[in-house]
Amino acid sequence: MMRRLQSTLKCSCTHVNRSIVNAASSSFKNEQPFNFYICSLCNQKLFRDALHAFDVFRKKADCVIDPGTYIHLIYACSSLRSVEYGRKIHNHLLRSNLLPYMILENHLINMYGKCGLTGDAKEVFDSMWERNVVSWNAMIAGYSQHGQDIEAIESYIEMQRSGFMPNHFTFGGVIKACSSLAEAGLGEQLHAKVVKSEFGSHLIAQNALIAMYNKFGRINEAWDVFSSIKIKDLISWSSIIAGLSKLGYEIEALSCFKEMLSLGTYHPNEFIFGSVFRACGSLGRPEYGRQIHGVSVKYGFETNAFAGCSLTDMYARCGFLYSAKTSFKLIKHPDIVSWNAVLAAFAYGGDANGAMLFFSQTRHSGSAPNDITVRSLLCGFADPSTLSQGKQVHCYIIKTGLVLDLPVCNTLLSMYANCSEHMDACKMFNDIRGSDADLVSWTAIITMFMHKHWAAEVFSLFRTMLLLHGRPDGVILANVLGACGKFATLEMGDQVNCCAVKYGLDSGIVVMNGLIDMYVKCGSLERAGKVFDCMPNPNVVSWSSLIVGYAQFGLGQEALNLFSQMKKQGIKPNQVTFLGVLIACSHVGMVNEGIHLLKSMEHEHGVIPTREHISCVVDLLARAGRIHDAEAVIDQLGFKPDVVIWKIVLAACKNCGNVEVGRRVAEKILRVDSSNSAAHVLLCNIHASAGNWKDVACLRASMREKGIKKLRGQSWIKLVMIPPSNRDQHLLKVFLVKVGKVLGRLRRIKACGGG
Repeated sequence: MMRRLQSTLKCSCTHVNRSIVNAASSSFKNEQPFNFYICSLCNQKLFRDALHAFDVFRKKADCVIDPGTYIHLIYACSSLRSVEYGRKIHNHLLRSNLLPYMILENHLINMYGKCGLTGDAKEVFDSMWERNVVSWNAMIAGYSQHGQDIEAIESYIEMQRSGFMPNHFTFGGVIKACSSLAEAGLGEQLHAKVVKSEFGSHLIAQNALIAMYNKFGRINEAWDVFSSIKIKDLISWSSIIAGLSKLGYEIEALSCFKEMLSLGTYHPNEFIFGSVFRACGSLGRPEYGRQIHGVSVKYGFETNAFAGCSLTDMYARCGFLYSAKTSFKLIKHPDIVSWNAVLAAFAYGGDANGAMLFFSQTRHSGSAPNDITVRSLLCGFADPSTLSQGKQVHCYIIKTGLVLDLPVCNTLLSMYANCSEHMDACKMFNDIRGSDADLVSWTAIITMFMHKHWAAEVFSLFRTMLLLHGRPDGVILANVLGACGKFATLEMGDQVNCCAVKYGLDSGIVVMNGLIDMYVKCGSLERAGKVFDCMPNPNVVSWSSLIVGYAQFGLGQEALNLFSQMKKQGIKPNQVTFLGVLIACSHVGMVNEGIHLLKSMEHEHGVIPTREHISCVVDLLARAGRIHDAEAVIDQLGFKPDVVIWKIVLAACKNCGNVEVGRRVAEKILRVDSSNSAAHVLLCNIHASAGNWKDVACLRASMREKGIKKLRGQSWIKLVMIPPSNRDQHLLKVFLVKVGKVLGRLRRIKACGGG
């Protein structure tokens, strides 16, 4: 009998159908073959067949299920996340004559936890006569896996109060809960407890710590934990590569990926490929992406949905939309998540027509577009030329009822603002405001007015938002601080600072960076420095803002000192940082250091120099009188020099009196822009400095003939509205006297020929 059963099992390793189960059931005479049969199916991971066999045999009165078989059946339910069978087997167990059995109850808790039924898991847990560490771990894992992080931490505390010592599984669950709650202080305490315990070198706890520090944005601590692991598994590599890629350490992520491949211990999975493709896209390095694309094909991931979506996004970010489209077509059975990814790739890549085409294909593919689909699509309509397409999508949103979704409405508002349709944007905002505008809605409308340079409207809306909505968040405060910096309104900036203190938002990294930027733009470097000194963990934006501020206000040495401190802290500089440092080198006259910095940007830091960085180095050389070296740098550019770069050299020629180079540079500018008044004026000044008055006269005559005039300077003034009341008559008279003095001074300047 047993031989016949074993041969039947061997023939059904790949698939066991219902006829085999029915045939087997008729041949079983006692409970032993049945239990063996169920366990064998589960061991072969034929969970559905095992559960069907349970359905068949549980109706037979002579079939008694033993505890081991129950464990296998419950495990099958856990693997399939089958709530229906899980409850059915639990009820069958309760009706059996088995006494409470701790191992069985632990499996039930684990099964309910994996199925998301933490309430049912808690009922089983509370009914247990006896518990062990596994019981507590199952509860903690169930809570942490389904977003009940506070309950997970409370269970961890209660577990220790009950006299149970946590193990590596406990730490894995509670650290995950801690990272979801963003409780950095508690996370550090847990890390200390892990190190102190005997589980400090266990992979489950260490991998959980890496993931936690990634979530906190503390890549240095994550790297320290990763480096301490003696034998790393695939999860270790996947976690650290994902963290490096997400937190701006793309070069390091690619290096880590290369090291993992060179060791040859593990094959990369789809999540690792997703992280490295993201890193290539962020760097804008398609040559790296193509190489890794080849590796993914080697390991058979070219048709994988997750890796394929990341590959599509990488090519789109690098501007290779055709390659992005080709990569997407290789994905087998794309779901709505895959369609959303490729649609977003084309939308963010600036191809609104391509995004609309994919939107149409999504609708005909059987995958119904959702709120994420239309929001991704709307982000591709960022200029007036795409407005008609945006309105078509708006009609679809109204037709499908998605207009009731607030995030979709906020995206529509941003779309109209980006397309300069301010009336439609205001109408959209008023419609939202009539229902339930959130902080995103207010941020979008305030940002629109800020871009239009309507300072009064920005500050008026901010005050209205405080009255209607109450508490702001860090993002909206940062936006208003940006407006204060843009319009150089220090007084309003101080008021926003007070508002941040009032609502307890003054310690957030976004708000503190906004304060530094605002004070720098308003010229208050001392206050910007004080905010920076109060920051516990300044990031690259904090350092860069202050470095640029010092550099722009002529404090070059202070900027360079701050850059040195930044490097000592292990903060990776970005393009803005290098721009500030190069400006500082220019002001201080550190020519060799500036050239070295430019060369080290890409090779040592992975930052590609932009036109602005080249302009700074050209200005640095020109200020030092090295005109020919400045020309050589321009000639070595990987892109066509613009008028701004040549004007820097032309201004240096005026200071040095270099007529020959000045004439040559001016001709290059005028070939690009024949009516450029600055080039004509600078060339006139060069000839005048050299005493070439005949050339000066010819140039001025040419300017008159072509109608080229020197652009007049402009100044901004702040208008003060004074209400007509008797109380303010004296203030009005004083104000008018001051205005009269200013106007008189301007008339005298004009009479003296000042223009």
